[in-house]
Parts: sequence; C-alpha cells; structure tokens
Amino acid sequence: MVSALILTLIAVAFVLIVVEDVIHVNKAKTTLFFGTLCWIILFISPLNGHSLDHIKHELNENILEIATLWLFLMAAMTFVAYLNSKGFIQNLVQRVLPSEISERKLMFLIAGFAFLFSSISDNITATLVSLAVVMSLKLDGRKLVKYATLIIFAVNSGGVSLITGDVTTLMIFLADKVTIANLLLLVAPAALSVIVLAALLSMKMNGRVSFALGEPKAIEKTDITIAAIFISTIVGTLTMSVLYSIPPLLTFLFGLSVMFLSAQFLMRKKDVNKKIIDYIREIEYDTLLFFVGVLLLVGALKEVGVLAQFTHLYEVLAPNQANYLMGILSAAVDNVPLTAALLKADIHMQTRDWLAFTYATGVGGSMLVIGSAAGIIAMSKVRDLTFMSYLRNTVYLLIAYSVGYSGAYMMGAFV
Repeated sequence: MVSALILTLIAVAFVLIVVEDVIHVNKAKTTLFFGTLCWIILFISPLNGHSLDHIKHELNENILEIATLWLFLMAAMTFVAYLNSKGFIQNLVQRVLPSEISERKLMFLIAGFAFLFSSISDNITATLVSLAVVMSLKLDGRKLVKYATLIIFAVNSGGVSLITGDVTTLMIFLADKVTIANLLLLVAPAALSVIVLAALLSMKMNGRVSFALGEPKAIEKTDITIAAIFISTIVGTLTMSVLYSIPPLLTFLFGLSVMFLSAQFLMRKKDVNKKIIDYIREIEYDTLLFFVGVLLLVGALKEVGVLAQFTHLYEVLAPNQANYLMGILSAAVDNVPLTAALLKADIHMQTRDWLAFTYATGVGGSMLVIGSAAGIIAMSKVRDLTFMSYLRNTVYLLIAYSVGYSGAYMMGAFV
C-alpha cells in the first residue's frame, strides 16, 4: 500500500515535469514537494521491515550526493552569472561575428559556438546567448526553427565530454564510472554529430544574412581577470583530477574563492553598487532546487525497489543497444532522474559502455524539444518552435545522434 502510494506520487511528479509549460507550475516546486513528501512517508511507514536507522542512513547518502552536486553547480553558475550580468559574453560575440555571412556558413558557425560555449558554461546560458544571435536576424519561422534545433543539439553535445558542461556527465563521473581522461574521448564524436546535423539542416539554405550588432563596448580589466580565473578554474579542475584525483568540487570552490578575493582587490577603488559576492543571488536557483527534488525522488524510487527493474533492459539487450535506447528514452523522461536511477540500480558495465551511456543520456534528450533544459528554454524564446515543428527535424536529429553514439562507442576502444 505504501509502495503504491509512493510510486503514484513519483509518477505524478514526473508527469508534472513534462507538462510544466502547460500548467505553468515550475518543475522545481513540484519535484521538491513530492520528493520531500515521499521521504516523509518512508519515515512514517518504513518499507520491507527496514528500521528508522536504515532510512536515516539512506537519506543521509542521498543528501550527500545532492550537496556535492549543488555546491559544484553553484560555484560554476556564479562565474557565469557575473560574466553574463556584465555583458562580457555578448560583447565577445559582437567582436567575433562578421557583418555578413551566408545562411549555410552561419549554421556551422552557430553550431561551433554553441558546442564550445556549452563546454565551459551551463546549458541555459549557452542556449540563451546562441539564440540571441540568430534572433537578431530577420529569418522566416521555418529557418529559425532549424537554427534553434541545431542550437539545442549542439548545446547538449558540447557539455557531454566535460563535468563542467553537463550534469549527467558530472553524476556519472562522481559515481566513478568514468574518468576525465575517458570523457575527453567523447569530444570528437560529439563534435562530428553536430557537424552532421548542421550539414543536414543547412541543405537548400542558400541565402545571406546581415548583422546589425552596433559598436562593441569596452571590456573592463576586472571582467577579463574574472573570465581568466573561470577558464583557469576549469583547466585546473580537469588537470588536478587527472594528476592527483582531487575532487572537482574542491578545486571549483577554490576557484570561486580566488574570484571573490581578486574582485575585492580590483574593485576596492571603484564606486560599485553591487559586491562581487552578491552575484550568487543571480544564479538559477530554480535549476538547483529541481535537481534536489529529482534526486530525492530517485532516492525514494530506490527504497521502493523500482530501480532494480532498470536492469531488465540490460538483461534482454547488449549494453551498447540498451544504452542507445536509454538515450532516446531520456527525451521523454528527464535525463537527470534517468541517469540517477541507472546509477543507483548498480548495473555492471565496462568503462566503454559507461562512456557510450554518458553520450546517450547527455545528447538523447535532444530528440524531443521537451527532452532537455535547452529545448524548453528555446521553446519559450522562439515563437515558431513548438513540439510539432521540432518533430519535423526528428529524422535529422536521429541520424546525428546515431552517428555520435556510434563514435562514442568506438572511441571506448581506446579506454
């Protein structure tokens, strides 16, 4: 009876995630509500004869996982919040773009920009900045949908090879399934898949577009310094993890502290209304709270025993086939709970298969516009981008995803 109640609550929570744009209730609110409610019920009525000490232990493990993820994302997003607020990112875009370009070349330029930027930034910022570029042009609705589709896929692909670029990649890394050296093998197949999609979407696009970007503003030395600290923190995190196995959370928090101290020194003679530490308040806390709620829900799923059912697909199919399908499934089921569920199900796979799974869950959500944060954001910004208009490019997306997945699996041979 208790198991059925908890499963019903979790099912309702996941449905509310999918229909967020329909009911206009933020998914962070619903997942946090149902996630905490499920654990309260578990404390009141422990399942399978478990003691309260067991429930407390499992909750503590769940909270530790959440805290690690929360703090890492908080540090990374604070850097981006500062640079975005100061207009640093948009200013760089103005300086790089040409005054006129063909639609086909723009497709590849946007693909490369979204791919690279999402590797060092969160997907939300990468999507917004990339969309801002194409929406400044006078494009018809159908072409704009193609560019938006490419941005969604490129943003999801760009972050898949770095723990700073995708949450599911970070989760798989923290579970010790792959190393940073392993993840770097995904760069080539992920980039290839984006190039393939850009080529497919740019067919029959022969026009030219002009930019009206205006005169770029001067970049302050303080902003350049903080951008350099951000990049150094990313490089340092990767290097320290490979050489000395230092947890990424530790090095990123260290980088954040360097940012605060440096800004304090650089701004000491300036008349500024906002202190550097205040930029923490500009973080997308809805995103962070959503992860808290989702991981609480997944923890409750583990207690009910449902996660063990995920192993059945891997009993019927080979790991490479099951992973491919799991990636496509992540377009309908949020990839964060899907990844967390599979990790907690304790499925045994080789590193090569975990590498392919990392690509699948990171990019597979691109198959549907509601399958990733990038897609949901793009749909809210581009009027012509709807669930159905996005489906017109499904074949192209599936081809690109299949190319990337195959490449990821083949690159696993070098592990």
